[in-house]
Amino acid sequence: MELEIRNICKNFGEKEVLKGVSFAASSGKAFGLLGRNGAGKTTSIRIIMNVFAQDQGEIFLDGKPIDYHTVKLGYLPEERGLYPKKKIIDQLLYFAQLNGMKRQDAVTSIDYWLERLKMTEHRNKRLDTLSKGNQQKIQLVTALAHDPQIIILDEPFSGLDPVNAMLLKDVVKEEISNGKIVLFSSHQMNYIEEFCDGIAILNGGQIVLCGDIVEIKHNYVRDKLAVRSADVKKIMQDQRIGGTMQENGELLIQLKSAEEKKEMMRLLTQTFDIDEIRVYEPSLNDIFVEYAGKQN
Repeated sequence: MELEIRNICKNFGEKEVLKGVSFAASSGKAFGLLGRNGAGKTTSIRIIMNVFAQDQGEIFLDGKPIDYHTVKLGYLPEERGLYPKKKIIDQLLYFAQLNGMKRQDAVTSIDYWLERLKMTEHRNKRLDTLSKGNQQKIQLVTALAHDPQIIILDEPFSGLDPVNAMLLKDVVKEEISNGKIVLFSSHQMNYIEEFCDGIAILNGGQIVLCGDIVEIKHNYVRDKLAVRSADVKKIMQDQRIGGTMQENGELLIQLKSAEEKKEMMRLLTQTFDIDEIRVYEPSLNDIFVEYAGKQN
């Protein structure tokens, strides 16, 4: 399957929120929709989910206009949408049936997911008796119980401790391997980098960068070296080299040009005790700051 968003525009009154947004996400892969607060991510997600309509543009599934009567979507919102005073199983059944499931099928699926997420013991409790992380897992069950083809996860790891984050990682990877289209929206770039093949960065309602993460990184000018050495202070004091110390303990050396890297590597290895030297590639966080931080 391929979900394609073509030239979506949306205004709220006089405010132009989306200005011709286009990107595509394929099944069996995760796609990251990134941007600062107010960039247009939530509006894009709501249009994809048919919460409200776009003013211009189209949404296609496998080359045809998406049919919301037949396609199943699962959504984990950043702002949680369950009822704190209600029994968990009653809520899960309600949402599953809203998504078209028969009651017995819903019970079977819900019990599977409660067990999968280690939440079976909480089945008959009220939601507000659970920790924030466990409430997040119950919200996830509402997104997955009806076996959606398209799964949209908005800040899915918010509030999860490392153990539950690992559990959620496994679930997401399973859904991707099962051929689902998975859309991520998150400010936690480490998770985006771990899961997503492709990304689109929104800034001011426009896509300012879109493509495969690996290709995006390789297309950056390769004019920096990352070095690990016991002689870091000596290297920094050498006027031919210089460099800046990074939080991870690496020395980052800015070259005059990419063509200078072999000569600089030779100088470093012949002059100093070098443990590791490599061409520096920007992290996704670096790329996000560069593209999302610009005024657009």
